[in-house]
Amino acid sequence: MSTWKSLALAGAAVIVPVHAGAAPTPTQVEAAEAPDGAMNDAALAEAKAKMQKEIDEAIALVEKIFEVDKLPPVDPARLALARQTTAALIPAGSLEKMLDNMYGKIFKAVMEQAGGMSDLMLSIKTGVDDETLAGLDADTKSKAVEILDPNRKAREEQVMEVVKPLISEVLRDLEAPMRDGMAHAYSRKFTAAHLGDMNSFFATPAGSAFAGEWMALQADPEVMIAMIKAVPPLIEKFIDRAPELEGKFKALPKERGLADLSETELSSLAKLMKVDVATLKEHRDMWMGSGEANDAGESGGEADWESASDADSYDVADPALDRSNWTAADRERVETLEAAADEASGTAFDAEMEAVANARKRLKIADPSD
Repeated sequence: MSTWKSLALAGAAVIVPVHAGAAPTPTQVEAAEAPDGAMNDAALAEAKAKMQKEIDEAIALVEKIFEVDKLPPVDPARLALARQTTAALIPAGSLEKMLDNMYGKIFKAVMEQAGGMSDLMLSIKTGVDDETLAGLDADTKSKAVEILDPNRKAREEQVMEVVKPLISEVLRDLEAPMRDGMAHAYSRKFTAAHLGDMNSFFATPAGSAFAGEWMALQADPEVMIAMIKAVPPLIEKFIDRAPELEGKFKALPKERGLADLSETELSSLAKLMKVDVATLKEHRDMWMGSGEANDAGESGGEADWESASDADSYDVADPALDRSNWTAADRERVETLEAAADEASGTAFDAEMEAVANARKRLKIADPSD
């Protein structure tokens, strides 16, 4: 996928983070492209329809959870006061200022990576292995990138000139519905007297300054850093209290399976589900047999399961297939290409097979296919 499409999709994901499936994915957009790169109208319309369907489903879910349809009508006079309040709290440009605070530098860093600044991208473009690249200094890598892509900086600036106005336009479009939603929420939460006091405050120089900055300050780097620094102590609380929590969880009533039901309960369940009791018993016996087989074959419990997971579902009899035996560079390259959804068909698979071959050489084991 072209750089501008990737950036446009990234922008959509940033702007509408409520539902992961709400914006078209790179795969959906690629499917809407003709071989010459032009957009296929029918496929693009289908991608948009899918997006709208998922957004509608997300809205319906939120409405159901919070029982929005059961809310009483909003008092028109109080709503008018709330609209004045939210107009002060979300002045024009508020969302853009917040997004610039939070994503401005991140957006630039993503563009640099996409432009070939990382060791991984240099390795993909040149075929030079990661270990060799790791031994080069930053100045040497920069010169190599300049040879490969002398127009990178100019292209990044041009992309920003095209994409940033579009993002600004979309954010301005979002401000009106956001004001309206907040006005309804404020009119339910606060009395007319409360709203009047707020509006009086926002009319003062101090109130106006606060209203114009409060949203952007939520994404201020100092606020974000303070929140990140507060995370370790929070996690430590859970770690320190793990034994206590584990004991309380073990005391919870256990979920029952078919094997725990009496004949009467099985009959009642079969009647409710409109099936024969024999069907339920057959399913019960199948699971019981499977459990006995597992019990007989287990040697290390959770440890065995973890080792199987680490092998990424491969047969762990071949150590080269166990990703923990790969070099960090090989593992990063495979996982990055997998995450990139295989833009070049087979690239991730080829990288994975190369990593397996490298592991076999390092572990000095023969290839089973030889």
